[in-house]
Amino acid sequence: AHFARLTYPSYFKSIEHCVTVGRRWFWGGKTAAQLNKTAAGAFKIADTRAEDIAAILFTTGSTGPPKGVVYTHGIFTSQVKMIKERYGVTEHDVDLPAFPLFALFSAAMGMGVVIPDMDPTRPGDVDPAKYVESINDKFVTFTFGSPAIWKKVSAYCADNNIKLPTLKRVLMAGAPVADEIHERLLSGVLPDRATTHTPFGATECLPACDMTGAEVLSETAEKTRQGRGVCVGRPLPGMDVEIIKITDEPIDEWRDSLLVPDGGIGEIVFTGPVVTKEYFRLPDKTALAKIKDRQTGNVKHRMGDVGYLDEKGRLWFLGRKGHRVVTPAGTLFTIACEAIFNQYPDVERTALVGLGAMPNQEPVIIAELKKGAEHCDKEKVKGEILKLGSLNELTSAIQKVLFHPSFPTDIRHNAKIFREKLKVWAEGELTK
Repeated sequence: AHFARLTYPSYFKSIEHCVTVGRRWFWGGKTAAQLNKTAAGAFKIADTRAEDIAAILFTTGSTGPPKGVVYTHGIFTSQVKMIKERYGVTEHDVDLPAFPLFALFSAAMGMGVVIPDMDPTRPGDVDPAKYVESINDKFVTFTFGSPAIWKKVSAYCADNNIKLPTLKRVLMAGAPVADEIHERLLSGVLPDRATTHTPFGATECLPACDMTGAEVLSETAEKTRQGRGVCVGRPLPGMDVEIIKITDEPIDEWRDSLLVPDGGIGEIVFTGPVVTKEYFRLPDKTALAKIKDRQTGNVKHRMGDVGYLDEKGRLWFLGRKGHRVVTPAGTLFTIACEAIFNQYPDVERTALVGLGAMPNQEPVIIAELKKGAEHCDKEKVKGEILKLGSLNELTSAIQKVLFHPSFPTDIRHNAKIFREKLKVWAEGELTK
């Protein structure tokens, strides 16, 4: 790098300090050891308050244009504290963050950080061999990644009898995580005491809940297959969750009459130290997502997700509020319905969309077939998919199936399905 700097000086005009780690030859600058000596005490830490803006982080844009979320120093401090306490993070841990931004959290918690050899904008295209090499060569103990990554990596490890002996915690988020991923990791790929987790939250409120893979497999997986939704666990310490009646209108002030009865389905609302208060310079969007509690002075965040609480205080996720399909016979929720159709052997994944306007939408299931099944008898498969749906009261009214070659997904996780785009596509297909 230093040789290139001297050979092509015009490309390095902005470089003010040149540092060599290791032996320095003829190119000048400082060694790392010299820099450490001269820098000690030279940099004054900024005098900040908890309410000062620290950063603006953008949402994935899965339900509209990405929005800038205002983060304060107090929120970052709370996040670091919650993550360290929940997952037992220490300075002896080594992290492999598949989402590069999380490397900043890792450093703030004192962990070593290994950047994986992959394109972070296409996590679903990860080379599992390179990913495994990074984990095992660098003694990684902690990692966060999209389920799109761990679907490939867990299958690669299981198929090749590869172990990941140094890993203690595997966190997967961004979309529902298939049971088979937990099963593969916990049945031999990870060491005995290692755990898998599916933390739940949003850019505006993270982390909010956590669920272990062991609890998924032993208690909730079968209910998910029956259309009960995906269990995302219990709120983390300091976080409170409430379920309110579904509405697409702003709610200026909190009142208890907003709450649904115990066990009822509604929009998920969180209160706690990691809840952000506003979107940057988007007052209309802020009004749709935030509720002021005049009595406590807190700001509650409307997740835009629909779900319910079970008798154990666990939160179940049914899908995005904006993706719900409202028909004359009732309301259908994406995650709940799709789980039923996803059990068809040749289906990679499905997406529920509603054609027309609420409350008279027509539900349509769009299926993406597994590799190797693209050339099947689609009329036969369509009939079998509809038959599968007819066996469950939740999906028995769905009468149309379309096949899409490859679902559009978000860049961040390659896992969030852009159902809005699929809806437009479906409307075009059915009007041909």
